[in-house]
Amino acid sequence: MNIKEQLNKTIRQIPNYPKEGIIFRDITTLLNHQEFFSKTIEHFKKHYQEEKIEYIVGLESRGFIFGAPLAYALGVGFVPIRKKGKLPFEKISQSYELEYGLDELEIHLDAFNYVKNARVLLVDDLIATGGSAEAGIKLIEGVGGECVGACFLIDLVALGGSKKISKLTKVYSLLEF
Repeated sequence: MNIKEQLNKTIRQIPNYPKEGIIFRDITTLLNHQEFFSKTIEHFKKHYQEEKIEYIVGLESRGFIFGAPLAYALGVGFVPIRKKGKLPFEKISQSYELEYGLDELEIHLDAFNYVKNARVLLVDDLIATGGSAEAGIKLIEGVGGECVGACFLIDLVALGGSKKISKLTKVYSLLEF
C-alpha cells in the first residue's frame, strides 16, 4: 500500500458537516497517528529537498501543523502568516474572500530577514477555493520573497483552488478529493 492509500485510510470522513451535502475531511486522525504523520512530513521533505527552499510559510492555523515540522526537516526557517491582529511587529496585510464575507491575513515585514527573492514554499493543510493561498502568495511577494511552490495535504479539486493557484506558482498536493 502506497502512502496516499495509507493516509486516505487515516483521515476521518464526516458527512453533512458543517452543512448538508459536505463531506468534511478530519485530519486529526492523521495527526494523532505518529507513523503516518511522520510519513507525511518525510514525503513532503523528499518532494522538496532539491528545491533550494530558504523559508517555509505556514498559513494560520493548520498550515503551522505541517509547515513547522517540514521547515525543521529541511533545515530552513519557518514564517507564520497570521489572521489580522495577531502579529506584534510591522506588517502588511492582504484580504481574501470567504464563502460569507472577507477575512485578512498578515505577515511581518522582516519575515525573510529582508532578503530579496528568498525562495519560499507556502504550506497549508487543504486547498479549496484558493483564496487564502492566493493572499499568502501576495504577502510573500509583498515582503520580497519568491513563492516557488504551494504545498497541501489535501486538494478539494472540484472547488478549483489548485487550478487558480497553479497560475501563480507550482502546486503540490498529496491527496485529492
